[in-house]
Amino acid sequence: MASDAGFERDVTVRLADGSSVAGTVLGADLNNDVAVVKIDPVPDMPVAALALGDEPEVGSIAIAIGSPFGLDQTVTQGIVSAVNRPVSSPNQNIVSMIQTDAAINSGNSGGPLVNREGKVIGINTQIRTDSGDNAGIGFAVPIDLAYEV
Repeated sequence: MASDAGFERDVTVRLADGSSVAGTVLGADLNNDVAVVKIDPVPDMPVAALALGDEPEVGSIAIAIGSPFGLDQTVTQGIVSAVNRPVSSPNQNIVSMIQTDAAINSGNSGGPLVNREGKVIGINTQIRTDSGDNAGIGFAVPIDLAYEV
């Protein structure tokens, strides 16, 4: 796994309530299109449960959360269309992704893909479309792979 070890950069993380906190990028794995950002939790901050070791099944519910087109806190639902789908990452590495028909548009990248129990099964990363619209299929990096980073 090629990672960008020693890569640290300060960033601002905007939370769902609109507030911002300081964060530090601890590392990035460009081969898998994943970065790790550390923040100090705020009081009563909810933490998403991860579905580690629980590979999603084709046909199961998939819910994409994000802020497409600047529309905060948007949720779309679909199904898991495929698992371990080989997809090129931004640097042309092939990553085994979760494929979904839940709408993943510009602004959903980096948001969670969750199962019906609300556990994170992946990180939304890209859409494949011929029209440029959400007339295509979405892909998410599996949470087990992201967790390794």
